[in-house]
Amino acid sequence: MIVRSRRTRAWAVLVGAVLALTSACSFGPPDPDVAGEPPNLPAPSASASAQGGEREVAVTVLAKGLEVPWGVAFLPDGSALVTERDTARIVKVGPESDADGLKVTEVQRLSEVTAGGDGGLLGIAVSPKYQTDQTVYVYYSTQKDNRVAKLKLKGKLQPILTGIPHSRDANGGQLAFGPDGQLYVTTGDGTTGTQAPDPKSLGGKILRVTPAGKPSPGNPVKNSPVWSSGHRNVQGIAWDSGKRMYASESGQKTSGELNVIQKGKNYGWPAVEGDGTNPKFTNPLVSWPAAESSCSGVAVLERMIATACLQGQRLWMLQVTGNGTLIGQPQELLKGEYGRLRAVVAAPDGSFWVTTSNQEEGGEPAPEDDRIIRLVFSDGGAGRS
Repeated sequence: MIVRSRRTRAWAVLVGAVLALTSACSFGPPDPDVAGEPPNLPAPSASASAQGGEREVAVTVLAKGLEVPWGVAFLPDGSALVTERDTARIVKVGPESDADGLKVTEVQRLSEVTAGGDGGLLGIAVSPKYQTDQTVYVYYSTQKDNRVAKLKLKGKLQPILTGIPHSRDANGGQLAFGPDGQLYVTTGDGTTGTQAPDPKSLGGKILRVTPAGKPSPGNPVKNSPVWSSGHRNVQGIAWDSGKRMYASESGQKTSGELNVIQKGKNYGWPAVEGDGTNPKFTNPLVSWPAAESSCSGVAVLERMIATACLQGQRLWMLQVTGNGTLIGQPQELLKGEYGRLRAVVAAPDGSFWVTTSNQEEGGEPAPEDDRIIRLVFSDGGAGRS
């Protein structure tokens, strides 16, 4: 059952099949964010009552009129920095709101970026010490390579990691600080598979570096930034409370994947897709047909994992146990409702933020695209236990 309010762009969806996975969780207003106050968010005006044990998912459009919003990272005040891949803009979303949702303000446009294909201004991460160092990290394409740079907003880029292989497709691009304080960088293979298994190439890898861009202590190979290999095109990473790392895998010919990333493991591209029998390669936690997946962003709230899919045009939801074992079957949400979905992130207030990616090749943009959508699970909670 779906209740729609077109005038307010707010939907409430009863998804008992999805939220049955979280029946062990207590729902309600999430705890205040320790890093800052949550933004002043517009409330969904459409609602539906939970019946028979079902719980609600309230879906609200927070911002509209963006162009391929790619990366999302939150500042201590609860606002978000969002990158636009093709315009090379960094915009700030919130915390103020207006009649259309959260206020969107351009922070700066990066002239160093060369957009094209799936390259451009991609991932963004906020320093864990932002309160004191005011530093932001971005992943971007130039004419000859992909790079990671740091900057203070409205300041100059300072490249810290260069020489990441660049191609029209499969440029990777996600950035995130892990629970260990190290910066993780996802890269694409960008070829027919020659770079992903090559330990000397930065392509088709997940890299682990210090905030200065140097190989982190404890990496599988000393003085190498490579953390894992055998990837086609990872565009989403996230960690659960047990410090397990999850990553999407997109762009493969037959299968999309959600992997649990382990130090030094090879995830099989191009030799295998999905589950295999070769002990040299690590099997995914879940795989789907490419037409139902080709997922990008990954986010975690407690034991609920979400991955946002481009070709599949849906959000896949999974529930895991405390030791990371999958419970039941993955459930789909927002299937075909908003078109291509790219980023999904856990917001400071305990909701999910999801971006659409319809202003690009393969997309069919609606008048308001591209959009940022907020998902709140059951009476304002968002899967918090």
